[in-house]
Amino acid sequence: MKERITLSGYSQLGYTYDSAAEPNNTFDIKRIIFMAEGKITDKWLAYFMYDFYNGGMLLEVYTEYRFFPWLKARIGEFKTPYTIDNQLSPTSVELINCYSQSVCYLAGVSGSDELCGVTTGRDIGFMLHGDFCKQLFSYKLAVMNGQGVNLKDKNSQKDIIGSLMVNPLKWLSVGGSFVKGTGYASVTKEEMDIKAGENYTKNRWSAGVVVTTKPFNLRSEYLAGKDKYTKSDGFYATASYTVLPKFDIIASYDYFNQNKETGNKQTNYVAGVQYWFYPKCRLQAQYTYSDRKLRKNSNIIQAQVQVRF
Repeated sequence: MKERITLSGYSQLGYTYDSAAEPNNTFDIKRIIFMAEGKITDKWLAYFMYDFYNGGMLLEVYTEYRFFPWLKARIGEFKTPYTIDNQLSPTSVELINCYSQSVCYLAGVSGSDELCGVTTGRDIGFMLHGDFCKQLFSYKLAVMNGQGVNLKDKNSQKDIIGSLMVNPLKWLSVGGSFVKGTGYASVTKEEMDIKAGENYTKNRWSAGVVVTTKPFNLRSEYLAGKDKYTKSDGFYATASYTVLPKFDIIASYDYFNQNKETGNKQTNYVAGVQYWFYPKCRLQAQYTYSDRKLRKNSNIIQAQVQVRF
């Protein structure tokens, strides 16, 4: 049992000051995650992830079988293979707010896209994935409900989601992803000419690059989406540089235009530091300036402690 079952978990706790919010400061809990992986055989596994924060939520549950290194089949609830950022664990993402604005909206991570609500970047479906040509290429291709976590599909159409990453060098990866789907509107958005209960075109695509060296890491991506007639796009670049053992400097540029017709733009500039005081455990401090076209600009100061076992 000890060899076949792996239990792990983490929590992220911190403090946030936001000059544009009311109240403008609070201690907060981001996540309290428990994970379990069971190896049924050497090729067959089952996985479970649960978030205990804010009433609790099942995040992932799936089973996966490895036919070959280049062909693995997964069925259940798991992260959609759209965007580079969405594939990463919050325990490794440099930013306290975790993912960029465009990833949060277009991948449905945070609920900023009110039409689909909070999906945490996950969905229910079936996926084939793997690596081939000595890991030169990595691919994922999924058929999913398009409705998000813990929900049955509310229309008859399924989302086709895919990604391809090319790894020409050990330190360099480039690639892209797409979503070809039909959304089911959970609310009415008059400015997008979409009514609650309506099925609407929901397409996305992205292209990005990842640079991973010993002192320097960079992750950058351009994303675009179309919901019925409304187009949106965004770009982010997040970098970290190790200046001392276990101590990193963080910088990020994050731009997103939610509606290109109305110009609902926001740009976040982030600077911060993080200290890895134990393997997978860290202290973080960050400052963010949010330049918003249609809302009040804000200054955000955040601190966070992450513990993981």
